[in-house]
Amino acid sequence: MRLHPTQNVPAPTARSRSASAAGLVLAGLAAGVLIALAACGGGDTLVLYSPHGRDLLGLFETTYEREHPGIDVQWLDMGSQEVYDRVRSEHANPQADVWFGGPSTIFARGAEEGLLEAYRPAWADAVDAASIDPDGFYYPAYRTAPVILFNDRVVAKSEVPRDWDDLLTPRFHDRILIRDPLASGTMRTFFGMILARSVRRTGTPDAGWQWLARLDAQTREYVLNPALMIEKLNRQEGDVTVWELTDALWQRKRGAPLDFVFPRSGTPIIVDSIGLVAGAPHAARAKAFIDWVGSREAQLLAARQAFRIPARTDLPREDLPAWAQRVMDEIVPADFDRGLVEQYGADWMKTWDREIRGRGAERLRRQGEAAAQQPEG
Repeated sequence: MRLHPTQNVPAPTARSRSASAAGLVLAGLAAGVLIALAACGGGDTLVLYSPHGRDLLGLFETTYEREHPGIDVQWLDMGSQEVYDRVRSEHANPQADVWFGGPSTIFARGAEEGLLEAYRPAWADAVDAASIDPDGFYYPAYRTAPVILFNDRVVAKSEVPRDWDDLLTPRFHDRILIRDPLASGTMRTFFGMILARSVRRTGTPDAGWQWLARLDAQTREYVLNPALMIEKLNRQEGDVTVWELTDALWQRKRGAPLDFVFPRSGTPIIVDSIGLVAGAPHAARAKAFIDWVGSREAQLLAARQAFRIPARTDLPREDLPAWAQRVMDEIVPADFDRGLVEQYGADWMKTWDREIRGRGAERLRRQGEAAAQQPEG
């Protein structure tokens, strides 16, 4: 069942400096819910923290409980960064069993800080070894990627952005919505790609900061959560965004006037991971669930009914739905240093929040004035 925050539950002291205020409030409220549920019993509980959304989580809850009578699957849906912040804040008294979903870069931080317990799932040999944590703290469950998502009722075919740089053209000024990247692993990965590419090409992230400043100057609003962002796109309160492939596919299925493109220069493939929370209250149940998530049955279920690209590499192509085969044919994986993002990503986001957010236009203006004052020759 989905865990709903209730009123009049005191929030604990924030321990993560990078958490957004809204994320901290959510964490505190939901902590009270979990503690209350644990105190009331409720059968063989299994608690998931996940950014995967109610479609996949609800599907897995129903399926898993049907196949495992007596298990009560409870889940809390929040952004990838918010999951990390929450698991970190609860480290002394863990409430969750499974950390289900998020970029491997965030899981790497969690592993380094002792938030995960090593566990090798039954399907470990069926996924790309390069996507597995060297110490076995997390394993890949799915693959996904940011795409350019737009409202096709207002964005004409002739002006559809075909690559990331197209978002910086004058025609999209004040038409772009961006999911708040401080709470989003997807956006952190995208921003990290921009900065890592800059380091590789020039030796510094300066060109990447310039690109992100230009994007900020184009941005109409940073939206707190994906549901609100999609709603705003549907209402034409913004026309274009960078967002995750799975949500884009869901919106198309539901008849939303939204379409997407894979950028020509490449999109950062996100290795969406799963791990056992250190000190999980129900560790045995958590391990059984992790084994199930990577099974052939669950991987194909997620692909066919929830638009997830399986991490397993041994599934026959013909067993995958048509949309997944199309993605495999059309997507261009971006080439960038993921280790650099893992090492500097958290600090980069702090710098972006402090120096770029809402200041892009002013930053560009000052740089232009400084350049104009430089003597020629």
